[in-house]
Amino acid sequence: MGWDTIKLNNGNEIPSIAYGSWTLGGGQPTVDHVDQALDGGFNHLDTAQSYRNELEVGTALHDSGLKRDDIFITTKYSAIDGLDIDTSIHNSLKNLGVQHVDLYLIHNPRIVPDIPSAWAQMEKLQSDGFTKGIGVSNFEISHLETLLASAKVTPAANQILLHPYVWQRQAPLVEYCQKKGIVVEAYSVLIPLTHQPGGAVDAPVKKIAKREKVEPEQVLLAWAKSKGVVVVTSSTKKDRLQRYLAAGDLKLTDEDIASIDKAGSEGARRFTARTFVKRAIGLALFGAAVLGACSYIGVDLI
Repeated sequence: MGWDTIKLNNGNEIPSIAYGSWTLGGGQPTVDHVDQALDGGFNHLDTAQSYRNELEVGTALHDSGLKRDDIFITTKYSAIDGLDIDTSIHNSLKNLGVQHVDLYLIHNPRIVPDIPSAWAQMEKLQSDGFTKGIGVSNFEISHLETLLASAKVTPAANQILLHPYVWQRQAPLVEYCQKKGIVVEAYSVLIPLTHQPGGAVDAPVKKIAKREKVEPEQVLLAWAKSKGVVVVTSSTKKDRLQRYLAAGDLKLTDEDIASIDKAGSEGARRFTARTFVKRAIGLALFGAAVLGACSYIGVDLI
């Protein structure tokens, strides 16, 4: 079973797990980490103009000795340094050391002043052969509707934040994309474990991990796979990367998936309530300070 490929609407296949360079920084350590991922079996590299490590990704790819067609490369237009889309992709291709990428994404709708005109430029890049596919990242339904109203080419993918604590919020977007033939790519799937430990998702994930004799992160990756998305993940640890790849063979039951969905929804409500309380306390303290100051200087606010 493993991490199968998913067919894009342009006819090409995309590996359903990618090694991302977002958090890696730059320099030789990044080259080493990407090389480690390639050597371990990853065949999809995900980077971006704004990560400022496309050169390192390209160096690792070149040093690997792998054939270009054996690796799927995704990078993104991030509007860094005020560069336009055409200039940016040529810089990216030069840094990566390739003639084309497999997928080129607009990193965020906020970076383009006009979505339709930006998308027209993306379509030209595809027709000119600089990228096999074009897509977007962090686009909501409203942004996609604006794009599709004048698009000649439907985005091949939309890369979004996706983990159990945002599933309830993101599910309509995932459904919309899938109905339109747009593959969803998910980043930060492991956030419940790496940045929000101790939340409601921990219990079902750990229970499943214990039953299946796997690590919790493998359960979360299998959960994401069950949603039909491409997973973008990363680690500098060789053993973790091997576990990530092995997670493709982990089959969750419908009950497992539902339990994680439910815990994610409950956890999201708790986080929202906690944030509200913190803000309310902060406003109350601020208000008390203002009243105290006004009283001190003799100003009557009541």
